Amino acid sequence: MVGVGEPAPEFAGRTAEGGSISLADFRGRPLILYFFPKANTAGCTAEAKGFASHFPEFQSAGVAVVGVSVDSEEAQQQFAADCALPFPLVADRDRAIARAYGTLGLLGFAKRTTFFIGADGRVEEVVQGMLPAPHVRRAVERLRRGGPGQTL
Repeated sequence: MVGVGEPAPEFAGRTAEGGSISLADFRGRPLILYFFPKANTAGCTAEAKGFASHFPEFQSAGVAVVGVSVDSEEAQQQFAADCALPFPLVADRDRAIARAYGTLGLLGFAKRTTFFIGADGRVEEVVQGMLPAPHVRRAVERLRRGGPGQTL
């Protein structure tokens, strides 16, 4: 797994809307990159809605949020619509992004893991665990501690 202080691995993928997205798109601004196991499941829905409910705060502070799972673009699109997500989801069908970040689990799903990536592209903190609430809670704590324009 990518550790604190390491450069976040470059990635390129397809969004739920069918567009392309890459880590380079977020250079110069902090990024919350969170991996979740499966769209449209209870825990993943709670996590996505948690990030969505705080998205205005993240956005005001210049922090981007991106969710990644191995689901198809179609599944991600439905999930994003059902949860009214204001941030992009990446469909990592070939599991390349999950492998690069070290989050691919034994059953082929991404492990619930959140990477806080600084504006310089380095990993500042990693949160792991199956429960979704600690991931969102830690993101909000970091944001409120740093304030607008500060490193996440």
